[in-house]
Amino acid sequence: MKVLVVGATGALGRPVVQLLRAQAVPVRALCRHPEQAQDLAALGAEAVAGDLADAASLQRACTGVTRVLACAHGMLGRGRHRSERGDDAGHRALIDAARAAGVQRFADTSVYGAGPDHPIDFFRNQHAIERRLLASGLGAAILRPTAFMEHHVHLFNGKGLLDKGKLQLIGPGTKPRNFVCAQDVARFALRALLEDPPPFRALDIGGPGHHVNTEVAALYARLPGKPLCVSHLPAGVAAVLARWLQPLHPGVARILKLSSLDATAMPQRFDATVDDERDHGVRMTTVPAFVREQVARAGITAV
Repeated sequence: MKVLVVGATGALGRPVVQLLRAQAVPVRALCRHPEQAQDLAALGAEAVAGDLADAASLQRACTGVTRVLACAHGMLGRGRHRSERGDDAGHRALIDAARAAGVQRFADTSVYGAGPDHPIDFFRNQHAIERRLLASGLGAAILRPTAFMEHHVHLFNGKGLLDKGKLQLIGPGTKPRNFVCAQDVARFALRALLEDPPPFRALDIGGPGHHVNTEVAALYARLPGKPLCVSHLPAGVAAVLARWLQPLHPGVARILKLSSLDATAMPQRFDATVDDERDHGVRMTTVPAFVREQVARAGITAV
C-alpha cells in the first residue's frame, strides 16, 4: 500500500501524513511547494511538487499509489488557483487520474453542509465532486468536516488579538457555529484510508458544542489577560464589498459573502459529535482546549 496525500502541507494533510508515517505506511506528499514539506520528508514521506491546476502533475502523482486522500482546497484562491479551477476542475482531474492509475480507495475531504442549492459556490462545488467521486467506480469515502478550528477559530479570529491586540469580525459575530480540530479529522481520514472496508461511505464530522465568534474572541483575550478589542464590519457592508470584489479577488469575496449570511441562510450547527466519538473512537477537541494550546504556542502564559 502507498498513499498519496494531496494538500500534504495543509491543516489536515500534515497530521494525516504524520499519522500514516507513524504506522510506517509509505506516503507520497503532494504540495505546491515541496520545500515546505521538509518535516514530512524527514519522517520518510516522498515530497513531490504538484497542483490541482496541473492535470499532468496529478497523473504523475497517482502513478504507483493505491490510495488517495484529497484535502487541498482553494476557497480563498484567485487567478490560477481560484476555487472553481482547483475545487471543481482540479478535483475532477484528480479523480480521473486516480481511476486511470488503478487507485483502489479515494478519500475526499468535502465540507459540512455541501449541497446543490447552497448559497456559496464552494459548497455547491464540493457536492458536485462528491457526486462525481461516487459515480467514478473508485472505492470512495467522503469526510464532511465543519469549520476547521485552525482557520476559523485561530487564523480568522484569535490570532489578531494575540499578534496585534485587536481584530475585526464580519457582522455581529453572534451566529452559533460548530468548529472542529483538523488534528481530530485526521484520525477519521486515517481510518478511511487504511481500513478494509472503510468505516463509512460519507461522514459529517464536527467538534463539541456551538460557539459564536464574539465568544471565541473573548476567550483569546481572557486566557492571556489581554483587553478585548474587537471591531465589527456590518454584514450589509460585507455583502456589498463581496459583490464589488468578486471580479478582483473571488476568494476574499467568497469569505465576505459567507460571513455576511445569517443563521437561516447558512446554518452552522452540528449535533452528532457524541455519535462520532462513540462510533469511531476519537475524542474531539473542545474550542477552549484548542485556544489554550494556541495561546501557549504563542509563548503567552495564561492567567
